[in-house]
Amino acid sequence: MRLLTLTTLYPNAEQINHGIFVETRLRFLLTSGQVEAKVMAPVPWFPLKNKRFGRYASFARVPASDQRSDISITHPRYALIPKIGMYLTPFLMAQSLKGKIAKLIESGHDFDLIDAHYFYPDGVAAMLLGKHFNKPVVITARGTDINVIAQTGLAKKMVLWAVKNASAVITVCQALKDELVKLGASADKITPLRNGVDLSRFYPAERDQIRAELGLTDFTLLTVGSLTTHKGHDLVIQALALLPGVHLMIAGSGPEDQNLRQLAAQLGVTDRIKFLGSVAQKELFRYYNAADVMVLASSREGWANVLLESMACGTPVISSNVGGSSEVITAPDAGVLLAERSAQHIAAAVQHLQSRSPTRAATRAYAEKFSWDDTTEGQLRLFKAILHGDSTC
Repeated sequence: MRLLTLTTLYPNAEQINHGIFVETRLRFLLTSGQVEAKVMAPVPWFPLKNKRFGRYASFARVPASDQRSDISITHPRYALIPKIGMYLTPFLMAQSLKGKIAKLIESGHDFDLIDAHYFYPDGVAAMLLGKHFNKPVVITARGTDINVIAQTGLAKKMVLWAVKNASAVITVCQALKDELVKLGASADKITPLRNGVDLSRFYPAERDQIRAELGLTDFTLLTVGSLTTHKGHDLVIQALALLPGVHLMIAGSGPEDQNLRQLAAQLGVTDRIKFLGSVAQKELFRYYNAADVMVLASSREGWANVLLESMACGTPVISSNVGGSSEVITAPDAGVLLAERSAQHIAAAVQHLQSRSPTRAATRAYAEKFSWDDTTEGQLRLFKAILHGDSTC
């Protein structure tokens, strides 16, 4: 089977962790030996590369093509009009990709199916292109695309149009399927296929040695994620103020960096926090191994990969009950699912794990149930059924 994977959520030279979960799912799919794939990961057009233009300049610095894990990737540009262009973006993206896809086909690199990730604008654009080139389209819902963008207005109508016209829809958790159905999508069209965890990249390592290298001696929490308001790092910092002697590492970068530092200073916990900045995925396993608990306090998620990554390293987790988190944390060996998203409940969960933490071996064994094998098999079944004309997909 020949796939064209189309998504703006894919790692590149400027954003090394961006959409890493899409790349990982594709890597495991390719190891089946039953699929070939090319990746088209469009980025917004911007003329200047100077860093003073912020994230727009970073788009300009992304190379036109790249190779990662033996996968060929192209980064075509599309017009993105700030603020006022949200409803135009799927059409502008599709229009900019038509010529690129036509050249791909003409050069002998035709494909059987468009594998799109993230519903808006990516999935809508993919559906427009699928109609233009007469190709079946499968769209994977990831989280914010459904929980936020698709909730109102024209975006909701376009997402539901894409669902109706797609050959199939994948959601990364049952909760996202339920939300799509609530919006008006047909349940029969939707298949939940959860993300897995790469057990060869995330594993228990020499914990004492890593902690010594990082200078850790006390009970230490870890949070991983972009420094944005919905990730809830502020709640974890507030919880830290209720936990004398506990330390915190924060892995991530983003617009809330200074606000979080100011909050730490106000609460008098600056000396117990390490801001790590953006950490490459291949380095994250050291911090997972070093931590005693990983905390995710998000207000919204699709399927939070960081939970499984931490558990695969033997480190239990604490998570707010959002998105697919209740599908990840189903036993004490995994950690604690918060009854309430608050600093007080985070602090209580930390104290619980301080006194009654599962063994690291038990947490690792729990994570091993979430390999990518089932997800890969599910994709193969779905793609084969579509290409063989199964109308039930």
